[in-house]
Amino acid sequence: MITYKLYQDNRRNNPNKGKWYARAIHVETIDTNKLAAVIQRNCTVKRSDVVAVITELVEVMQDELQSGKRVKLDGFGTFKINIKTIGADTAADFKAGKHIVGSRVNFFPATTVDGNKKRHHTLLDGAQFGETPKNDVVTDKEDDDQPNP
Repeated sequence: MITYKLYQDNRRNNPNKGKWYARAIHVETIDTNKLAAVIQRNCTVKRSDVVAVITELVEVMQDELQSGKRVKLDGFGTFKINIKTIGADTAADFKAGKHIVGSRVNFFPATTVDGNKKRHHTLLDGAQFGETPKNDVVTDKEDDDQPNP
């Protein structure tokens, strides 16, 4: 289940000020080794082989993305590099070192289209949502300042 926590928009001069929204809570990060262990349990491939393939996948994706290609992993999604630039007065004035100020990798999850022409992200099929349990722990700052007996 994907848990969420409610928060209130308190930004000044925002037309949505005071409204409540949900923010997803991520309780853990699963790394390559943990993924490989789960994959090993679910199929006949050894964990070390899975780690080797994932490690190589990252290296190959980096090479392919940096050569200007999109990388599509069927059933997962597509990756591409995007750049952030500042404007130059003319095309002749544009210098990559001066006007390209950042880059990032964009990810587009794999999607399917249902009979109503509505798009669904494959990675979210079957996802369920629930509010994170409330934390009843109350801490008193004054008690924290008291010396230990």
